[in-house]
Amino acid sequence: MLARQSQLPAYWKDNFRASRADVEYLFSLFLEEELPLTNREMALRLIQWRLTQEADAIRRVIERGQVYTPKQEYSMGQELLFPALGYASGTVIADRDGENPDYGAFRVVTVEFEDKKRRDFAAALQTDHKLNDAPSGDFGVTSETQDAEAILAEAGENIIDAIEARLVEEDDAVYFGGRWFLRSLMADINVGQMHLAEAMLDIGGGGPIATADLVNDLDLAKNIPQPLKEFSLDVALSEDERFDEVGPRGCVWWFLKRLEPADVTKPPEQIVYEPIPYQREQVRGELAQVEYDIDDEYSDLPPPAQPADQVTLTLIYPHRRAGTLPLTSRAAPLFPTADEASRVIFTFFDAQTQQEFKAWVVRDGRFVAGMGEYYRTHKLPIGAYVTLKRTEDPARLIIDFESHKARSEYIRLAIPQNNKLTFANFKRSIGAGYDELLALGAEDIAGVDTIWQQTHRNKRVSLVDIMRDLMPELSKLNPQNAVHAKTLYSAVNVIRRCPPGPIFSALVTRPEFENAAGPYWRLSG
Repeated sequence: MLARQSQLPAYWKDNFRASRADVEYLFSLFLEEELPLTNREMALRLIQWRLTQEADAIRRVIERGQVYTPKQEYSMGQELLFPALGYASGTVIADRDGENPDYGAFRVVTVEFEDKKRRDFAAALQTDHKLNDAPSGDFGVTSETQDAEAILAEAGENIIDAIEARLVEEDDAVYFGGRWFLRSLMADINVGQMHLAEAMLDIGGGGPIATADLVNDLDLAKNIPQPLKEFSLDVALSEDERFDEVGPRGCVWWFLKRLEPADVTKPPEQIVYEPIPYQREQVRGELAQVEYDIDDEYSDLPPPAQPADQVTLTLIYPHRRAGTLPLTSRAAPLFPTADEASRVIFTFFDAQTQQEFKAWVVRDGRFVAGMGEYYRTHKLPIGAYVTLKRTEDPARLIIDFESHKARSEYIRLAIPQNNKLTFANFKRSIGAGYDELLALGAEDIAGVDTIWQQTHRNKRVSLVDIMRDLMPELSKLNPQNAVHAKTLYSAVNVIRRCPPGPIFSALVTRPEFENAAGPYWRLSG
């Protein structure tokens, strides 16, 4: 069984480009079936079509007797097919006598291929040759569908990229939610129907409402397939600034932007990080390990090679204060979101109360909003371990923490004093597992907020200034008169949002800080 051009790895992996004929074929599918197609569906159908086209072309040539074999004679201008060359085709452009006494009298024909390359081949050869056996009738193909699936599995990314690159140049092609269709064939959505969709969302508290639940009340033409109705409405809503698509991957849900929670449309200022330049290469060894353990969402750590089904986060002050959850490198894969959605609604199942609640994933802000009530209900301290677990429903996660009977424990308490943040150890009742190095309490929230505002407004107060003020306060609580790098990170974030990198870099590079031992540091002198 001989390989065809389409069965050569380079044909799909390296050389595939979507042609005008390919685009016309895809457009014909849209016209005939009236259904949007995903990238994968288009790629699979196009592969099958190309395989069929190639097989048909081979059959036509073979039926005309134009498969090259050395024993036959050929004339000028004759088109030949070469099974041994992956069914490449070429045209005879020259003919001459052969010169090899071992083979007797024979001819040599020169063939020019489609890429303009030329090669010589024997013709009218009387001696035996393996190429004189005609190819089998299946042309090297047993199942086009089976071959298409295998090709897609092997080279699907390249094929899909090539199709997308061509479709984005087509004015009539429209994309939404992982599917493509033609704008000229979509259902008409008029102004009145858009107002009706807005009213339905308004009545529903802003949403979320699935497209299918909206479209059924819009009185669209009955002869339009339901998937096309939904796709047409999705496109119309996505192009209207009143509406926001908030569904997780695989779901299309709509919400009214004007009714979205304030901390979703504008991130709480306590969790907003204003980037600080620092020497990244200085953060290594134990400090790099501490940064990895913290997994701050702004550390830009590489995502895990294999996403976990369960992730434990540690709650720091900014997120506890704002009622948010960090979207860290390890946690982010638990929240699959569509490419178009910057804000997505997820359902959390509270493992402690067996109740569900909604929360918002704000991808560009790197946080999950809507956690405040959960924190207050369970009285979670700063430094608490919060665990997220994947479920079979990608839009639903289990949230839990290490719960135990409340007991009195000593923790650092942040105390505003003379426009500065001081710390002291106090006993407080705690009923959750926590990281002792990150844990701290803050009871005078208004006072802490005042210091945070002053620090936030006064751009002359640098990160190093904040570290110099906090280190003596934290060091006095430790018998060795030093502070752990993780504890310093936690305290800095009470009055300025900052990932570990700039803090740890300053510890290493600034002369006013010296290493006490391991990850412990103090002011020098």
